[in-house]
Parts: sequence; structure tokens; C-alpha cells
Amino acid sequence: MKLQVINVSKIYGDRAAVDDVSFTLEGDGFVGVIGRSGAGKSTLLRMLNRLTDASRGEIRYEGTDILSLRGAERRAWQNRCAMVFQQFNLVPRMDVASNVLHGLLGQRSTLTTLFNLWSEADITRALEILDRLGIAEQAAKRAEALSGGQQQRVAIARALMQDPRIILADEPIASLDPMNAQIVMETLKRIQTEDGRMVIANLHTLDTARRYCDRVIGMRDGRVVFDGTPEQLTAGVARDIYGADATFSEAATSTSIDALNPDTDYAVAMLGD
Repeated sequence: MKLQVINVSKIYGDRAAVDDVSFTLEGDGFVGVIGRSGAGKSTLLRMLNRLTDASRGEIRYEGTDILSLRGAERRAWQNRCAMVFQQFNLVPRMDVASNVLHGLLGQRSTLTTLFNLWSEADITRALEILDRLGIAEQAAKRAEALSGGQQQRVAIARALMQDPRIILADEPIASLDPMNAQIVMETLKRIQTEDGRMVIANLHTLDTARRYCDRVIGMRDGRVVFDGTPEQLTAGVARDIYGADATFSEAATSTSIDALNPDTDYAVAMLGD
């Protein structure tokens, strides 16, 4: 599995939300994208999923420029590259199982979608995924009745229904408390390691990136300013990513982020979303 981002930019008026970004990802690793709000993280993920078109550049998956895909080929790519959103994007009044089954909408006919017709195999698979994520007992409940952490796991289950090669998670824990955030991150990490899928997640704390990611990409003002391992994420590097005026938690004033206790100092720094 090889994903190449080659000189990609997204221009809005006279502002570059993403500015000449390039990197290559191979294999099934867990990649964290960090940076301040407005750094271009969400725009980058939306271009990878083809929710937003790039102004220039190429994004190649196994040699195919996915930015050139149209119609059915574009929808097929979006099935292979699933998206998990910060605000879950579930249908609140619909039951959990049906929300998960909606991950198949891009692969089903309009008639099937209109009348909510699903095969027994599809329903069984949805329930198996919910069971794997520890929320099978919630299958018949309305999505709006679940906690935020449970809703995000439903959103992940919906993404898994697509059987994607890549999962993009756009700030998946930004609206969750620390305990639920840990559950969601551990869920994504388990999916990545057990299934051999690539996970790319926009994250808002350095500690989360260090604990779960194999590789970290730091963005600032639309550009990549760091691309390396979690071990290389020192306080000095963090200043380069977030700026000299970034406000760190008191615990982060130690000479190295390595000194932090991941159990008590869950958020090294809340430096934008």
C-alpha cells in the first residue's frame, strides 16, 4: 500500500489552506497529523478523501492519481478511503445498526437506500463490527441516546462497513473527555494493527500523537514543517510546529516531553483543534 502526496495545494482566494505539501506513506501504519487550528490538517484529509478538490498537485494511491477520478471511480475511491469526523455525522434519530449499515450506501442501489433494504449478511456483519468495538448492546438504540464516545465508535463501525484500505479520522477525539478519547484512540490503533489498514488521524494533542502514532506530520500555515517519528517530537520541535507563542500546560515546561506521565498528563498541550 503506497500513498503519495505530491506538491498538493488548496487555494481559497489569496490564501493557501494547504501549500505545496508532499510526503509518501507506505504500509499499514498509524500516521498523526498535528498543528494549530487553521494549519490545513482538515483540508488535507478532505482532499485525500476527495470531499474537496485540490488546486494543484497529485495524490497517488498505488500509482493512480485519485484527484483525476470522476463519477463511479471517485465513489469507489471514497469507499476504499473511509472518513471519520469529529462530530460523528450520524443520523441522530436512526438506530445504531442502521447508521452502521449506511457505510454501504456508496455500494448499494438507490432503491436499496430509499427503502432501507439490507441483506441478512449485511446486518450480521454490522452487528459483528459493533460487537468487536464493544457496543453491540447498543444496536437497537437511537444514535442520539449514546454518549459521545459511543457515537464515535458507531462512526468508526460505519467506516469499517466499507472495508476500506485507509481510514481518515478528522479530529476524532477533539469533542470527547479523556477517558472516551483513550477508548476511541485504542480502537483505531487496534483496527490498524489487527486489520492491516492505514490510519491517518488529525490530532490536537502531542501526547496522543506520541502514544499511538508510528509517524507524525506537523503542519503550520498550510505547510509540512515536521515529518518524523513520535520520539523526535521534542518540546523544541513542538515550538516549531505550533509557534513560539504556543501555551503549553505546566507539565510541558520540562526539558523534554518524554518526561511527561501519559496517564496523568493526558493533554501535553491544547494547541488548537
